[in-house]
Amino acid sequence: METELFSAAGEPDLTGLLKRFFGYESFRPLQEEVMRDALAGHDTFVLMPTGGGKSLCYQLPAMLTRGVTVVICPLVSLIQVQVDQIVASGVVAQQLSSAQSGEEQSRILSHLHRPSEVRSDEGIRLLYVTPEKLSSSDALTNALRKLHANGLLMRFVVDEAHCVSQWGHDFRPDYTRLGVLKHNFP
Repeated sequence: METELFSAAGEPDLTGLLKRFFGYESFRPLQEEVMRDALAGHDTFVLMPTGGGKSLCYQLPAMLTRGVTVVICPLVSLIQVQVDQIVASGVVAQQLSSAQSGEEQSRILSHLHRPSEVRSDEGIRLLYVTPEKLSSSDALTNALRKLHANGLLMRFVVDEAHCVSQWGHDFRPDYTRLGVLKHNFP
């Protein structure tokens, strides 16, 4: 990993990264604590208002790891906006969605099957998918299994988690199937 991403003590320089890649001088309340928990491998639940900086809580940690953070997001249009924004910040991010050609999806999946490419500076750090893609794509599941076997599956992020509730108007059945991730990828 790039040495300028870490302090002399070997700790991640989160504030330096925040300024360098996102242009902010300081964190909002709880962001740094959440990031440190994520980097330590702890399960985290983040509840913040719209515009509170939730995305940064997983984007910045993804930059510090040589592996893939899978972001599960409900809308392809939202995925595209997030991918465009994070790529503009200098982070390697991709999506797997119906908005792409089969050839493009195959190229991304092929990349995920090559550990040396994932570990490289050009390796995908953030992979955005819908819950439907995650539950219906055997090719994606196989790629995730390979990443996990090689220690390159860093974390899952469930964005817009309110869609998990069966009582909400945004209920998405495939969100309820996400519990298998904890079992399949401990």
